[in-house]
Amino acid sequence: MQLVTANGVTVEIKRGDIANQPDLDAVVNAANAQLRTGGGVAGAIHRTAGPGLTEETRPLAPIKPGEAVITGGHNLPNDYVIHTLGPVYGKDKPENELLASCYRNSVDRAEENEIESLGFPAISTGAFGYPAEEAAHIALETVKEKTNSLEYLKTIRFVLFGQQSYDVHEEAMSDVFDG
Repeated sequence: MQLVTANGVTVEIKRGDIANQPDLDAVVNAANAQLRTGGGVAGAIHRTAGPGLTEETRPLAPIKPGEAVITGGHNLPNDYVIHTLGPVYGKDKPENELLASCYRNSVDRAEENEIESLGFPAISTGAFGYPAEEAAHIALETVKEKTNSLEYLKTIRFVLFGQQSYDVHEEAMSDVFDG
């Protein structure tokens, strides 16, 4: 695990399963517009959380790219799930603004609910085709900017499933926080 501190907020990158982060208050779901189970992150979170999560999200859908909504964690080890819809690369424009909005709005939902620790997956880099390096830089730059205005959120962790995604985020973290 790598970590840096910015404005009193610890930003971490770690390999792992976003649906198994018992030391975090909330995790972010890289959701689909209908907030239903799917593949990748959404599938892992919904499978672990159980059917109650689908029932709670139903009236909140659909959401648009960049938006974020919050629910309870159900059977997850977290109190909350923040659901955000990332942009489909090459389709939803402007991709970079929409992706930054996913991170910004998710952090805003955390602050509104006085959440102290939050875990992010690599939003839009799987089935939505966002290039990993560009997405990692946008994610870390957006989070770094948000640390200036946070009152409650003290830990932001990027939970990355594969080694390649971890390596890309590690490099981006060096660029953003040390560069």
